[in-house]
Amino acid sequence: MVFPISSLLFMVSLLSGSILSISSTSWFAAWIGLELNFLSFIPLITTKMNSYLSEAAIKYFLVQAMASTIIIMSSSLFMLTPNLSHTLILLSLILKLGAAPFHFWFPQIMEGLMWPQAMILMTIQKIAPMFLMSYLNMSSILTNIIILSSIISALVGAMGGLNIMSLRKLMAYSSINHMSWMLVSISLNDMMWISYFTFYALISSSVVILLHSLQSFSISDLMSPNRTNYFLNLLLPMSLLSLGGLPPFTGFLPKWMMIQIMISNNMLMPLAFLLFSSLLTLYFYLRILIPFALSFNPILNFNVKYTSYISLSSSLPLISFFNLLGIFLPFPFLIF
Repeated sequence: MVFPISSLLFMVSLLSGSILSISSTSWFAAWIGLELNFLSFIPLITTKMNSYLSEAAIKYFLVQAMASTIIIMSSSLFMLTPNLSHTLILLSLILKLGAAPFHFWFPQIMEGLMWPQAMILMTIQKIAPMFLMSYLNMSSILTNIIILSSIISALVGAMGGLNIMSLRKLMAYSSINHMSWMLVSISLNDMMWISYFTFYALISSSVVILLHSLQSFSISDLMSPNRTNYFLNLLLPMSLLSLGGLPPFTGFLPKWMMIQIMISNNMLMPLAFLLFSSLLTLYFYLRILIPFALSFNPILNFNVKYTSYISLSSSLPLISFFNLLGIFLPFPFLIF
């Protein structure tokens, strides 16, 4: 994945906005960092003259501007009603993250993006709001709101991807489902959500790089008879299963740690919803993988005209090997 040179400045500005929000000591400085972050992402979306990219940029601007307005308004109310101010800030950060029940914009914008921009939206754009959410003083009201949002996100992310043919929307609903686990971990342990987000960012990035290498945007694109790269044909199913959290792949390790922490904190009801949603996400991953595996038959491809349109990224083997650590190095599973 290569960005144009003209986008390097906006990428640096985007990362600077996230760093400014994370390191700020006041909500006003955090708001400035968030504004710098999302305004720098809009030129990265519209790198090509395309109506879909322009529509996605406008939608993203409107949603993020509304969330930023709520943040600056709630921070001004802090001296009068601190509890209401923290609640409004939390809701605006949930809106920025695209978690349920404010998830309506996330799949639509993902559908209009290219794969590199989609990877940024799923990973880098979530860092600053999650850090700011962890900085809030977790009262019982805020904790209940986060847990309720995580349960709704788990169900929406699992059930929303059942009948989806677009791979970008599928990754969007998968991101909403993973956000439920990260929201619960924010209310419990700071290091836990950072660890979970690191695992999620690496695994989802490897899947996006694979799909970008295959130039696939729908499930039907994966059924092409011209796929002659056996490495990719084996790696994509394993990466998707790792993203779904199937043991012994790497994606199961953060979920296993979360399960232990939630059981130790007697959060059995939210855990039941999260585990049920994980089973549904594995179902729609398998719905992709079974036809994908069955359609690839080298014996029947002797008369097919092969085309070499796949370009492998240099970082792809390293990132993809991370998904298979649970198979090659099962020691963390034995320790935990």
